Amino acid sequence: MDKIAVKRKYGEELKLRNLSKETQKNYNLIVRKFLDIACNLSNEELRRNVLKDIDDKKSTSSIKQKYSALKILYEINHKPQNFRLPNYQTESKLPDVLNKGNVKRIIEFTKNPVHKLIVQLLYSGGLRVSEIVNLQPRDIDVERNVLIVRQGKGKKDRITLLSESLKEDILKHLLANNPIKYFFESNRKKKYSKRTIEEIVSRNSFSAIGRKATPHTLRHSFATHLLEAGTDIRYIQKLLGHKNLRTTQIYTHVANSDIAKIKSPLDSL
Repeated sequence: MDKIAVKRKYGEELKLRNLSKETQKNYNLIVRKFLDIACNLSNEELRRNVLKDIDDKKSTSSIKQKYSALKILYEINHKPQNFRLPNYQTESKLPDVLNKGNVKRIIEFTKNPVHKLIVQLLYSGGLRVSEIVNLQPRDIDVERNVLIVRQGKGKKDRITLLSESLKEDILKHLLANNPIKYFFESNRKKKYSKRTIEEIVSRNSFSAIGRKATPHTLRHSFATHLLEAGTDIRYIQKLLGHKNLRTTQIYTHVANSDIAKIKSPLDSL
């Protein structure tokens, strides 16, 4: 197959696998420079390319994403059983979590009312950045105190929490900005980009507490604070939209509700 045919077939394969539009976009960007040699792409070449990223200390997530993208390209041009690149082991890291005082300081420091509401909703419901940019007015149920997350990660709908304290601010936002489709829209009535949301959180957190937080930091903090308050971890799993309980259980390693009851042996000397 020529380059155009490979590109078309690759795009079709991504659609058949029902991958998200964001994942399809990222995979297409990754394989773009390999299209000229796709039919002659060797297993060894794939191995060398991934090894170079490891040597260059690229993030685990970017390495795994390249691995997955190139594996599909290899499979549509070769027999899948010939693919022998070993699975890249994900490193285990504790989630970055803010204490409640720091979350409060970030919210209080964020003066722009729209930006403040973004920070509050991220923390209030444990939302991913992709979920808040796609949030629509119809997804906010102020009567039931819930947010409906439509087609979140894994293309799953779910319900998460909405803080009662935000009801008035939500109504003010709707009246003042009159969004057409998305809850948060720019002056041109386009939805906020993920990059914009990340910059809002990063800039205000650094100014408020001297360290840069991310939307995912607020999500981690949401889960950890619920766990510390005694919420059943199975409910937290549903609120976060985790498929596997083991994913949610990482928060048991950073929650200090039980650890706080244990005294350091130094205190008894």
